[in-house]
Formats: sequence, structure tokens, C-alpha cells
Amino acid sequence: MYYPYLDESGDLGLNLQQPGTTPYFVIMVMEVTSDADRKAVEKAIARTIKNKNQKKSGSRHRPIAELKGTETNLADKQYFYRHVAAIPFRLYTIILDKLRYRDQLLKNKDRVYNFLTHLTLKELPLEQASTRIALHLDRSKRKLAIREFNAYMLRQLEGRIPPQVPLDIHHDSSHENKPLQAVDLFVWGVHRKYATGEMRWHDCFKEKIVYEALYPPK
Repeated sequence: MYYPYLDESGDLGLNLQQPGTTPYFVIMVMEVTSDADRKAVEKAIARTIKNKNQKKSGSRHRPIAELKGTETNLADKQYFYRHVAAIPFRLYTIILDKLRYRDQLLKNKDRVYNFLTHLTLKELPLEQASTRIALHLDRSKRKLAIREFNAYMLRQLEGRIPPQVPLDIHHDSSHENKPLQAVDLFVWGVHRKYATGEMRWHDCFKEKIVYEALYPPK
């Protein structure tokens, strides 16, 4: 099995006065190429969640159910990475400069999202897949937008995938899909790099990034 896991950080809004909105929107894909590597990532997420819960005490603390880039401190991110550093996954990411793409965002944000996803997936060697491709992304769209996304991806990607290799697209809850939690941690680090200049977490995992590009290119 060939597993691309996709998540994003930031939003496509243009009101930079709104709290939490930055000039950048980041899409990332984590490429995992075997079931054994997928299970190893899942084990590292589960171990980190267990470790975080053990550090909390008292009835006022709710158990942590999943890892989030915005909520996980640097020490716990580093703990997680120590347990996945040897796994041969790869990261591909595109950073949208929203102010330089303002006109397109005002017209159709869903189309921009689909286009950026396609640009990111173009960098993956999908033609090398030999069995089945299972694309997983965090479920954030409504039913109509999901259908449009799936149809667009199938049109764009089928020409690159051997005819005998099925392509499945899954819109999952990150709570139920541990590798999506890993992508959430990584993509948050890239977003912080561009939005604030904070590099500490990004520098921990940058060796895994094989493609990182600003869009539109300058």
C-alpha cells in the first residue's frame, strides 16, 4: 500500500485583522510507502499521547485524545519525533502567500484549495505505486465539496497512476486517524516558520522535507 496523508495549517481568509489569521496557508502531504511504516507512525502517536497523559494529574485535567500542532508543546513534539525519525516517510509542502493570490481567493476558495492540493501531490512519485493508493485527508468539507474534491483529484491523478492501481480517497476524522495527527504537527511547524519566523520545531524535522515551495513563486 502507498499512503499519502494530507493536512493543512491556517485558513484561506483574507481578513488579517481576525485573530489567528496570517498571510499564509500551508498544505502538506506525508508519504508513507508501507503498512509497517504506517503502523510505526501510529505507534509513535499513541506513545506520545500516553506520555502526555501521564504528565497530567488531578481531576481538572481532561485526557488528551489526539495530538494537535497548536496544543502540543515543543518538548512533546520533540519526544514524538525521536520515535519517528528512523521511519522512512517523506514530507511535501506548499505555502500559499494569500495576499499575492488575493483575486483567486475572492472568487473561489474551494477551487484554490483543490488546486494547491494537486500541486503538492504532483511532487509525489505516484506512478511508482504498484498495489493501491489510499489518500487520507482531515475531514473538513461538506458533502458537496467532498464530491467535487474527489472528482477533481481523480481527473488530475489518474493519468499518472498505472491503470491496475486503484486510488481511494478517504476524508477521516483526525481523532481516528493517527498519521493525520502526525501531519498536523509537521504542517503547523512549517506554518510557524513562515507566519512568525519561529524555527525550533521546523528544524527538528526538516530532514524529512523533500519539497517545500512558496506559491505563487516569486
